[in-house]
Amino acid sequence: MASRRPQVGVLLSTRWPLLAARREGRAIDGSAVLRLAEQAEAAGLDSVWVGDSLLSKPRLEPVATLAAVASRTGKVRIGTAVLLPALRHPVTLAHSLATLDVLSGGRLVMAAGVGGAFTAEQQQEWLAVGVAPQSRAGRLAESVQLMKRLWAEERVSFHGKHFVVDDVALEPKPLRPGGVPVLLACHYRTGSEAQYRRAAEGADGIIGITDSPQEYAQVVRRVDQLAAQAGRDPAHLERAFYMTVNVAHDPDRAANEADEFLMAYYGVRHWGPTWGPWGTPQAVAECMADYLQAGADHLIVRFASWDPEEQLRRFTQEVLPAFKQLAAW
Repeated sequence: MASRRPQVGVLLSTRWPLLAARREGRAIDGSAVLRLAEQAEAAGLDSVWVGDSLLSKPRLEPVATLAAVASRTGKVRIGTAVLLPALRHPVTLAHSLATLDVLSGGRLVMAAGVGGAFTAEQQQEWLAVGVAPQSRAGRLAESVQLMKRLWAEERVSFHGKHFVVDDVALEPKPLRPGGVPVLLACHYRTGSEAQYRRAAEGADGIIGITDSPQEYAQVVRRVDQLAAQAGRDPAHLERAFYMTVNVAHDPDRAANEADEFLMAYYGVRHWGPTWGPWGTPQAVAECMADYLQAGADHLIVRFASWDPEEQLRRFTQEVLPAFKQLAAW
């Protein structure tokens, strides 16, 4: 089990306001996301997160949304789960994130991933901004390297395959020395040695999704091994896991709502047995404890529901107390 006190956060679904507006035939209510952030902070949660997609899964833009969240909160960490840096130029993104970190009082963390290019819609997303889909892994790696240097060094020259800058200085710097913490997505099923090595050698931690606890534990072990080989202390890496749940005392009702919501969200039924649970607070708490045992020290919970405010209430009032007992918090 993780030695540090586990951190618990929730995803603020920036896709949900668009889906709900379409489903109910009304205008988009962006303030609902901000209310959720305020409620999460008031409930004592450690963090709030937003996702990213440009065209294939329309939603509120993540950096702008987190700036609004920062103005309505004062303590919770704010993060991206996950950002797709390869869609953007790293100098522009580094400036936006550094500004957001300053405005939030140094609360920002960037979890990032390569992103998908498996469907026609996903392919179009990359091509629309002039990015070859097959270049996204290389662009991610170079983006992280360049942004970290821009945040930490006074002047930077960088000559990569995808990005070249000569003698540039970025201001403002993030408030924390070294810049915004970066967590890189690592998956057992779809991952690669290169993915694990990027995180082990150049990131501040990892974020997992869809893997079972047993699979996630293997990812943690491999990244720790590679970090040690690179001369880094694995104990200093943050290990986050992103899970999707629906909390209800009627598991059938929870499963039906989760299925309807996720079909509207993705348009294809691609989730499997490692998603969930859809059901009782105790079942959700036990699943969270399983990932904690697998090596996670930060759990991010997304609600597969049309009523995230009610889900958040159930989570904080019924799931968290059970989880704290299981985790000996």
